[in-house]
Amino acid sequence: MVDAKIELLRRMPAFGGLKPPVIDWIYCQSSVIAATAGEYFFREGEPGESLFVLQSGTVLVTRQCLSESIELGRLREGDCFGEMALIDFRPRSATIIAETDCQAIKVPRQSLASLYQQDVEQYAIIMMNLGREVSRRLRMADDCLFHLQHRGLIPTV
Repeated sequence: MVDAKIELLRRMPAFGGLKPPVIDWIYCQSSVIAATAGEYFFREGEPGESLFVLQSGTVLVTRQCLSESIELGRLREGDCFGEMALIDFRPRSATIIAETDCQAIKVPRQSLASLYQQDVEQYAIIMMNLGREVSRRLRMADDCLFHLQHRGLIPTV
């Protein structure tokens, strides 16, 4: 069973290009978290001490605006979340709630810090992968902002 979970981790974009022993090591440093539908992985504003990679299920990404919860997106198997807090050392920028029953691999910040000490090249690959994911999401947000501005729904900045 562990071999199947390590193989799943190997196929996830956040860990693409890593050497198999490094993926095995990361998996051994991580824990598997189960969340039932409606349960929170974390909430906006909380400290971010881990990255999550979704093994199964779907989660909703939301932000709070006054007293309203706004849905920003939906993530599925293979997607990661919580990466921004590991990159910029700031509190969680959004809330992640299980839309369906989920399982996720929780990778602690400390494990990545240890990897940095052991193999900076492999650490750099993970950080580049996470940077690509953040960049992909930023491009999507930019596209949405552009279309809203083009329609005159929001002012240009």
